[in-house]
Amino acid sequence: MTMVKIVEVGPRDGLQNETAAVPTDAKVAFVNALSTTGVSEIEVSAFVSPRKVPQLGDAADVFRRIHRNDDVIYSALVPNRQGLDSALAARVDKIAVFTAVSETFNRRNINTSVAGSLGRFQPVVKRAKHAGLPVRGYLSTAFWCAFEGQIAPEAAVALAQRLVDMGVDEVSISDTIGKATPDDVARLLDRLLPKIPADRIAVHFHDTYGHGVVNTLRSWEFGIRTFDASVGGIGGCPFAPGATGNVATEAVVTALMNKGAELAVDIGKLGLARNLMEEFLRAERRTLPDRESQACAVCEHFTGDGCCRQAAAPA
Repeated sequence: MTMVKIVEVGPRDGLQNETAAVPTDAKVAFVNALSTTGVSEIEVSAFVSPRKVPQLGDAADVFRRIHRNDDVIYSALVPNRQGLDSALAARVDKIAVFTAVSETFNRRNINTSVAGSLGRFQPVVKRAKHAGLPVRGYLSTAFWCAFEGQIAPEAAVALAQRLVDMGVDEVSISDTIGKATPDDVARLLDRLLPKIPADRIAVHFHDTYGHGVVNTLRSWEFGIRTFDASVGGIGGCPFAPGATGNVATEAVVTALMNKGAELAVDIGKLGLARNLMEEFLRAERRTLPDRESQACAVCEHFTGDGCCRQAAAPA
């Protein structure tokens, strides 16, 4: 059986959306705690403009100070050559580049077109590969866009293929605003998997409409084995109106284990890592949603009171 890989994105995708500055010490402690949980990869930070994403301006310092576990990949988001220079100096294990299927989202997010984004990171991918680093490509707004509405699956597949042709090792199919349904996921994967094998695909779900876990399980049924998640469900996208947190790592792990998936992730240790960040966010008058305790034993959906909306429905 193929081992499931959990990519913990809380330190980057989770914290980038927090308005209150999170101290570097807290970020380092958070990553160190996550390193003991059994997740396969931790996306530690991003080497982006501190002016645009000030929360991640200490990326180099965080990488310098964390205690690395040999069994964990420590990755970073990299937007351009300058970011790659910083990432290489910080000894990252893997980089991620990013684009979106939506032209409008690309222009709002990185001030260029889809073609412009590809041109911008093509030399980054080439140089990273030359340096021996694996490269992930995020494909944002793969299902829905806050500005353009529903995205045609064919458009997402075509762009994913361009990423692979460019040399990207893994494509993370992202539901940026959390609006995708299991049917949306099935439509896209039906078209994508004949072109790109499942072992080169990851999925990245946000939980805005409570679909994160059911979308994860639908992807599992299609043979996807790499799942992005954020402990405690923290996160969101500062450039996508209405997007809330990522699907919670605890919920993803619990749901997949219930389906018989083989994982080496320790739920208790995830909780300890979550508590470290929750302690800080509580000081900022923020409380992380109790995702795991709300998991429904029937369908793994979250309803806010722990009961299944579907359980009372006629068979």
